[in-house]
Amino acid sequence: MIQRLTAEAIGTFWLVFIGCGSALLSASIPQLGIGIFGIAFAFGVAVITMAYTIGHISGCHINPAVTVGLMLGKRFPAHEVPGYIAAQVIGGILGGGVLYLIATGRAGFVPGGFASNGYGDHSPGGYSLLAGFCAETIFAFFFLLIIMGATDKRVPQGFAPLAIGLAVALINWAGIPVTNLSLNPARSTGSAVFADVWALQQLWLFWVAPILGGALGGLVYPLIAGNQKKP
Repeated sequence: MIQRLTAEAIGTFWLVFIGCGSALLSASIPQLGIGIFGIAFAFGVAVITMAYTIGHISGCHINPAVTVGLMLGKRFPAHEVPGYIAAQVIGGILGGGVLYLIATGRAGFVPGGFASNGYGDHSPGGYSLLAGFCAETIFAFFFLLIIMGATDKRVPQGFAPLAIGLAVALINWAGIPVTNLSLNPARSTGSAVFADVWALQQLWLFWVAPILGGALGGLVYPLIAGNQKKP
């Protein structure tokens, strides 16, 4: 079990460090010009690389919403959920901490939002709480459907990380303007603890909505997919 928890912490560290790092380090320099496309792609590639690296160890959830969704979809034991979530949050905070250490090495750096998620005045596009809640819930719902479908025993094996990583990129392209896209409570926590105080005040949404969406996805997929056993 310790190996799996360590893998989850390392995977979540990488996701926060690379994904949020692309926003804080690369996108902060205009001439690099990676923009939303580059940030979304960074998150997607981070998931792909970790899925191939630790997928065979822990399943590479690296996201509490995924862990809860897989548990409700009967793909993961309930008694292991707390440990996985704790490892993911610890990894996310450590990733944010190392990123903060690097970012503060630049003269004049101000944490500000520190790539945190937000709504209202702290939404990149000025979207409301209701809009953010709906978006995060729906994104997480479809993300769980994609995960469960791509890892179904009836589909070709070995390609799931690509489908899941591309889904992360697609969701980021749509979701960054709304909330800076969470989809992942551990990712949100990993950046919020180093940001201005508003990020922690709004963090509740980025736990509740992704977990709700993930839970719904975990419940719905078995209903539409039926038995996983090959004929």
